[in-house]
Amino acid sequence: MQSKRSSKTELRRITEYMISGGAYFWTGYTVFFLGDKVFHLSLWWAKLAANIIGWLVNYLLQRFWVFRSPELAKNKTEVTTRYIIITLVDFVVDYYIILGLKTIHITPYIGQFASAGFFTVWNYLWYKYWVFPDHFKTSKFRRLTPLRVMAHRPHGSSAYKQQ
Repeated sequence: MQSKRSSKTELRRITEYMISGGAYFWTGYTVFFLGDKVFHLSLWWAKLAANIIGWLVNYLLQRFWVFRSPELAKNKTEVTTRYIIITLVDFVVDYYIILGLKTIHITPYIGQFASAGFFTVWNYLWYKYWVFPDHFKTSKFRRLTPLRVMAHRPHGSSAYKQQ
């Protein structure tokens, strides 16, 4: 059973998550509008531009406000890698939600609200338990950093030497 304090902390986190999610949504929505109506970009490019700007806002707010933790500072590479992975998955799913709704004559401006409803729950769970967890477990994934992948020699020992 959760204590009153942990319930309050979780309620605060959810509130912060909703506020930062709103910042992400409205930033992306504005950039999408500009890309679509002002610069006349295709759906793909308007969504991509909107998401890139929105992702930056979202990452900063989620990492340093909503899911702040000293543990995250020690695992920057893993946190960033996980965020990039879930963000790329999100982009593909979001694009096809918007495209699918557009094919049945629902404007992307309305479709983004439908998509946001899905991602509000989806991303909270991913962020809380995988991207920005309170504690990191030692795993093979953690030991596999980009530096180690680049330094790997297919035949022989690794060029990466741990200090």
